[in-house]
Amino acid sequence: MEKTKTSWIDLYKKYGIYIFLVVVCAFFSVAAPNFLSASNLINILRQVSMFGIVVIGVTMVMIGGGMDLSVGGQMAVVGMVVGFLLVKLKLPIPVTALIGILTGIAFGTVNGIVAIKLKIMPIIVTLSTMLILQGVAYLITGGYPITGMPKPFLMLGQGYIGPIPIPVIIFVLFILFGWIVMNKTYLGRMIYALGGNKEAARLAGINVDKLTIMVYAFAGFAASIAALIMVARTNASQPGAGSSYPFDCMTAACLGGISIAGGEGKISGAVIGVIIIGVLDNGLVLMGVNSNFQSVVKGIILLLAVAIDCYEAKNKKKA
Repeated sequence: MEKTKTSWIDLYKKYGIYIFLVVVCAFFSVAAPNFLSASNLINILRQVSMFGIVVIGVTMVMIGGGMDLSVGGQMAVVGMVVGFLLVKLKLPIPVTALIGILTGIAFGTVNGIVAIKLKIMPIIVTLSTMLILQGVAYLITGGYPITGMPKPFLMLGQGYIGPIPIPVIIFVLFILFGWIVMNKTYLGRMIYALGGNKEAARLAGINVDKLTIMVYAFAGFAASIAALIMVARTNASQPGAGSSYPFDCMTAACLGGISIAGGEGKISGAVIGVIIIGVLDNGLVLMGVNSNFQSVVKGIILLLAVAIDCYEAKNKKKA
């Protein structure tokens, strides 16, 4: 009996999300007008590109046994800083972008250091920094958005290379980088080892503290890049930007087979999770479904994905 259960879980982990993606696409192709049009499919990719970039960073953190709920707050603060520097101080675009990226990396680094030094659960650390950063984003300009970015900067979020939007190209580069690191390098194997058994990784000679800080710093880097794209795409720095990202990222990662306990999952699975979330959002909007119902759907998906992950972990312990 236990073998049957384990086989069912294995089948879900290998093929479940792909079947789910096909079913969702088939449903919306019938129920939602113009869902399969080329322009709408490109629009879906453009919509998920910023979200997907952040998910790549969060996925590495989760595989390493951590959790980062602060990415939305990081995006908001980086976006407000970038808007302030570009519009108010008139700094050059490269200098502003560099400052924004370094700010995101700094936030991620602080998350890792606090979790290590104070020995606090990562989910608590990043939940706290999420609240702090959300407050800081509103304090920068008193809660008002900053608009009027330089036109060359807007190309980052609104431009194309051929028929492909620039944000989609950046997303693909992040996918390739994440896949190479996690599947083809010693660093990737160390991250899996860190998430699988931290003490065993330490005994194997891995500097677990340094590695933990690195994955959180990368998540901060990913959030800062997404923030730059978001500001460029909307031509505005919004203090509430990225507010839904923390739990959306967790939903996409868990749906894609990333274990909430760490040490398991693939970048490719997380990418499929991102696309599924993007398809659901887009299809429900085309159907005219209330946005609050979209949150209900995402909540149910997150609950089911985590439940299956916990069920698998329980079966492994029994074995």
